[in-house]
Amino acid sequence: MPGLGTSFGRGGATDFPQDLQNSECIVIMGSNMAEAHPVAFQWVVEAKERGAKFFHIDPRFTRTSAMADRHVPIRAGSDIAFLGGIVNYILENGREFREYVVNYTNASVIINPNFQDTEDLDGYFSGFEADDRAYVIDSWAYAKTSDETAAGSHEQRSDVSGEQAHGAHGMTLEHGEPPLVDHTLEHPRCVFQLLKKHFKRYTPEVVEQVCGVPKEHFLEVAEALCANSGPERTGAFVYSVGWTQHTVGVQYIRTAAIIQLLLGNMGRPGGGIVALRGHANIQGSTDIPTLFNILPGYIPMPHPRASDLDDFVQENGPETGAWGDLKNYMVSFLRAWWGQAATEENDWAFHYLPRIDGDHSNYTTMERMLDGKCPGYFVIGENPAVGNANSGMNRLAMSQADWVVVRDFQEIESASWWYDSPEIKSGKVKTEDIKTEVFLFPAAAHTEKDGSFTNTQRLLQWHYKALEPKEDCRSELHFFFHLGRKIRDKLAGSNEERDRPILDLTWDYPTVGAHSEPDAEVVLMEIGGVDWENQAHIEKYQQLRDDGTTACGSWIHAGIYKHGVNQAARKRPHTEQNWIASDWGWAWPGDRRILYNRASADPDGNPWSERKRYVWWDADEKTWKSLGDEPDFEPTKPPDYVPPRGAKGLEALSGKAPFILHPDGLGWLFAPAGLVDGPLPTHYEPWESTFDNPLYTQRTNPTVQLYERPENPYNERDKYPFVLSTYRLTEHHTAGGMSRTLPYLTELQPELFVEISPELAKERNLEHLGWATISTARTAIEAKVMVTDRMKPLAVMGHQVHQVGLPYHWGWKGLTRGDVVNDLLGLALDPNVHIQEAKALTCDIRPGRRGPQP
Repeated sequence: MPGLGTSFGRGGATDFPQDLQNSECIVIMGSNMAEAHPVAFQWVVEAKERGAKFFHIDPRFTRTSAMADRHVPIRAGSDIAFLGGIVNYILENGREFREYVVNYTNASVIINPNFQDTEDLDGYFSGFEADDRAYVIDSWAYAKTSDETAAGSHEQRSDVSGEQAHGAHGMTLEHGEPPLVDHTLEHPRCVFQLLKKHFKRYTPEVVEQVCGVPKEHFLEVAEALCANSGPERTGAFVYSVGWTQHTVGVQYIRTAAIIQLLLGNMGRPGGGIVALRGHANIQGSTDIPTLFNILPGYIPMPHPRASDLDDFVQENGPETGAWGDLKNYMVSFLRAWWGQAATEENDWAFHYLPRIDGDHSNYTTMERMLDGKCPGYFVIGENPAVGNANSGMNRLAMSQADWVVVRDFQEIESASWWYDSPEIKSGKVKTEDIKTEVFLFPAAAHTEKDGSFTNTQRLLQWHYKALEPKEDCRSELHFFFHLGRKIRDKLAGSNEERDRPILDLTWDYPTVGAHSEPDAEVVLMEIGGVDWENQAHIEKYQQLRDDGTTACGSWIHAGIYKHGVNQAARKRPHTEQNWIASDWGWAWPGDRRILYNRASADPDGNPWSERKRYVWWDADEKTWKSLGDEPDFEPTKPPDYVPPRGAKGLEALSGKAPFILHPDGLGWLFAPAGLVDGPLPTHYEPWESTFDNPLYTQRTNPTVQLYERPENPYNERDKYPFVLSTYRLTEHHTAGGMSRTLPYLTELQPELFVEISPELAKERNLEHLGWATISTARTAIEAKVMVTDRMKPLAVMGHQVHQVGLPYHWGWKGLTRGDVVNDLLGLALDPNVHIQEAKALTCDIRPGRRGPQP
């Protein structure tokens, strides 16, 4: 996530779940961890049994809440106000870990004098261009640095940001140090003072007003975090899609990052931010990736203006920090993809890469399909007919495509919409009018193929095929390898320059078995890297070179096949290891389990405390020692190392710099680059909210990504008075394609339901186990009513607020069927990552069944 990447340098969880047992305080917010991530939740229970304080802050009371010391109900969509209140509490009461903050964060850095805050501009930062709904971010830069600090130059746009905008691109710092700093933290334009000014109005009283959280409950959380942080103690944050699926979701994460940097909890045992991923390989899908705007390892996709590789590196890679070696990563990557066809003479085949020319995210692609501008669509590992926001619009879009290819275990809704969707049943669309040709390919299950999963903690674990796939079922690797082979066969003999990137691809993977399955371990070897000059496997990303003698498919995975051994396949039992379990799987980058772990020692290299010892400097042996984890920096760089003049890359960072992906080696309280909606988090109301913003005249995120078209109407405030949030159940999986066909899971959760409070039930005459119709401007659905005290009305800005909860797993196929909850959602997206606001919108609810749809 960019919230983590911009704050610390990488977009993955900073810690691993079993380290939560070492926390003295855990805040779970934006996640129902006990139900959605039960295996990882055991370590929260372990921490609590050791005496840790544990808070669950969530609109609903869930199984996670039942285990917490306190459940704090909160209005969905108001988390920045709550977290901002904690920032203000820390700063107003001097509770920051001052030595950590001064040495390891950019608190002392002085910002461009032209910068203006939302406090100055009534909800806007300096540089806003109203016509484009976008910021020009020159004024956000460090004082006396280049104005062009962000991905895509100074005009930062959502089409070239998101996961690729990790905040380092293009920032030029001499010797890896900001030009102007004030270590007393008193300068009015230093980050620390800007932070105090920005969050000053986020008082406990404002938190209560905006969030509906009683002042005393807020103060209990804030004080517990402060009391359990510092040299001797650490606290952790845990979140999931309850934070990401908002129009300001990235900034939710940013606010937690600011808290953790101020309290000195980053890079230390029991600290950090654990970003829970929704299922086994969601982290891997961004690492390698399946995203439109990045290459493997979070390298930006080239923009059309990048004329050559050096141009690209200059624009996207700072000279200092780990990204300062971007050319090494790029040349090695290009050599992995195009082998001997990538030469110094042809600029390592850089011109073979596609150029990003705009927003090609999922929902924009659907919009283009709806307008007849996208003729074909692959649906693999998804079910957009029920799983995407405004699913009805997605179904209509697929009806305008020439072809749709679906790969799944059975016929899911995204393969059958053309004859049995709600639009067909209502007569809105007729099958005979649909031109789309739908292809359904049977897919192999994970038990029927070799490969790796990348889980929440960036840990790759290898799984071996247990049995051969049945009949025509095949793996994704098989499908894409043979599709690519057939395309290459069709292009064989072509003299067209446009065909060279496909024909020159390294596509000679050996195959195994009766179905000619590509050897997955050979693919892993290519990803992990080869040193052609020394005829050896790459052991770490620092070995990658820009002279063409190394090849590596993903620089963050460099070393996953070191010594010729599949490191992801290591499965040494936990009984034979310490709690870090370094010999189980392999975590990117370089097998680090806690990122930024230089911060677990003080500036001199000594542990902050013996209780929290993790890595430390051994002056006698002149090396860093650890409990078993790999140091997340150069293991022989002494704490007193001072970079020589003109140093580049990691050599330009001092011996006390923990955040090595940033050009200054610091954690960013203030983000001078990398985000399109502001350098500091700001409370904005959800796009669909019944309230004005009590902090500023500007009501919503001014850079929100909208789709203003007839198929995507937005709610009028006075017609939809209740807050709606969607969520997951333990018994069903995502859009239901893997669970609604299984009788034992169907028996456990047989029917779609809606959770409401007794007060709302009384107000709207809704009966427990009766029917209710839930509506938005998009459509109306029906569900059985669950009246429960788990949903409580909140007092917000002088009004009583009712919240409505809906699990989203149902569709019209399978053993249990129900209306599509995501049909209710509109498309209003976080501009950084193009994620829909599914956790905080508005709705109406009335008794009875919905009746026929128009």
